[in-house]
This record gives sequence, C-alpha cells and structure tokens, in this order.
Amino acid sequence: MTIYSQHANRGKTQILATYQGPDGVASKTVTSLGDSRLAAPIVDALNRISAFATVPVSVHDRRERRVDYYPRKHLAALTDAAARADLLSGAHSLWYEYVCLRLHQALADLENALGTVPDTVSRAVHSELEVVQSELRAAIDDFSGTSSGPETENERHWEFGHPFVKYDDGMDTLSDETREQLDRREAGFTTEEREKAVADLRVLVTAHSRCTGMWATLDDPSREIFAEPYDSDGFYMTVQAPEPDNDNGSWEIEIGRWEPDDPDEEYGEHSSATGNTVISCALPAAPDADGIAHLLKSVDEKPLLLAQWAETPVGGALVGTTVMVAKRHDS
Repeated sequence: MTIYSQHANRGKTQILATYQGPDGVASKTVTSLGDSRLAAPIVDALNRISAFATVPVSVHDRRERRVDYYPRKHLAALTDAAARADLLSGAHSLWYEYVCLRLHQALADLENALGTVPDTVSRAVHSELEVVQSELRAAIDDFSGTSSGPETENERHWEFGHPFVKYDDGMDTLSDETREQLDRREAGFTTEEREKAVADLRVLVTAHSRCTGMWATLDDPSREIFAEPYDSDGFYMTVQAPEPDNDNGSWEIEIGRWEPDDPDEEYGEHSSATGNTVISCALPAAPDADGIAHLLKSVDEKPLLLAQWAETPVGGALVGTTVMVAKRHDS
C-alpha cells in the first residue's frame, strides 16, 4: 500500500511515504532526521513491513486447487506490540507463516532503529503504522463487502492483485515462485505435519537471519540452509530439516566438497564441478536457531574448519561441537 524513501531537504533527511491516492501517486512526509544514516534503517524496515503486511491480503491462496484468501490477523501486529507474538505461533500455511516471521523480524528491526532517534521521530513512525493498518483494513473490508460503517474514500488506495509496495527484501519472500515452492512442499501434509514443517521453517529462517553477510543461502526456507564460505577450498555445509511425515527422521548436517568433473583439472582451475557428500551427521534432537547460527558463524570465521570437520571419523565429534559423525561417504 505504501513505499518509503528518504530525501535530503534543507539540511535534514525526510522520510517520505508514497502511495496511490484518489488523484494518482502522492507523497507525504512521515518525519525528518538530522542524520541520513539514522533514516536508512527506518526506511528499510518500513518498506519490509509495508510489503509483508500488504502482499498476503493481495493474493489468492491457491493451495489444493482452490481459490481462497489469506488471513489478515497479522495486521494487528503493526500497532499492537502484544500481538507480535502471534506472528510466531500460527500454522496456516508454510508461505503465510514465512511472511509472518519476516514481518516479525522487520518490526523488531524497526524498533531497534527507533531506539537511536528522538521520541518525536518514534511517535511519528508509529503513527504512520497506525495509518497503514487502518487504511488497509478499511480497504479490505470494502473489497470483501464486510464494511459496517458509512462508505468513505481512503487517502491511500489498495487494489487486490496489485499491492503498491517495494517487493525486494533480498530473500524473494513475496515472489510467486517462493509461494508456489512452499505450496508444493506442503501438498498432502496433515495438520500435524504442517505444524511440524512450520516449526522447522522458523528455526531455519531465524538462524539464517542471524548470519547476515555470510555465504549461506536459504534455497528452501522449510528444508535446508546451504553454506559455502569464501576460501573453503571447495568444502560446503548443509543443514537439513527432516521430512515432516517421517516420524523417525532427524535433523542432518552434511559436509561436502566440489570435485572437478575433469580428473586432470585442479580445484579452483576447473571448468565444471560436482558436489559430493563427504560426511553426514544426524542430530539426536532438533536444534534451535542459536545452535545452527553458531555453526554457520564458525565456518564463516574459519572456512577451512569445514576441511577439518570433513576428516572426522564415524563416531567422532566435529571439532568445537558436540555433533557426531554418523556416516562417511568416501569409504
């Protein structure tokens, strides 16, 4: 519904809210700051909040060959701090709960950014969130025919299927591809299996978010983190959640290495390579986000630790951890 930006004006930095109004695109000043460096994280968080709040109510839920709507309960968290815990407790669908988690993180980032600015700025930003929530709710009520009050024209227009937001959060969270990928992932899940998959997704996504700037990717938010730090001599690590329908499944950590497809080529000078698993570790209990983040940070700080771990025999623990090797794939 709203896109945020910052602009220099008379020695200060303005935070602007831009939206579709009755007469076209319009902008208004949310607040002003004396330091552009303080404005940047606020603008970033506001854009993510706007997108994560708006997109779920602007697209159809097409799981199981039906056409439905996603919940809007997440909108309460924009203005009610107590409601933010609810963003981490649902199990509606993998994609919706993924977006709720990202919204929770964006709101936390905003509060952190507001902790370094004057109270007047903080109050102005919170007032802006109240406007976004109020106008979005009113527009949805009008769209769904559930509005009980007199018909009024909102200052900010919202159109189903065409949310006016900045999509790029760096993770493709809101892309059709991500939504369809997660929909396929949960197809056929029972309610219990979906709840388990959502819980695993929260662990993986939270762990990944605590390792910004690393060579780690979240190709499947509900299944796996892939980490390949620079200067690791071709070694990489994956952290995998178990399949929700496998009662005997466990979390796994694998160390692998890229091997040149041409045996006459050296790694680093190869034209193509194939990844091969070297060791597998089955965790005795589900890890928490802090535990996974610790592993990721360890290999980011010491990339060649992966090579050292890859030498661990079956039954031995990876150096500096309690993770035991369950199988070697090179013997």
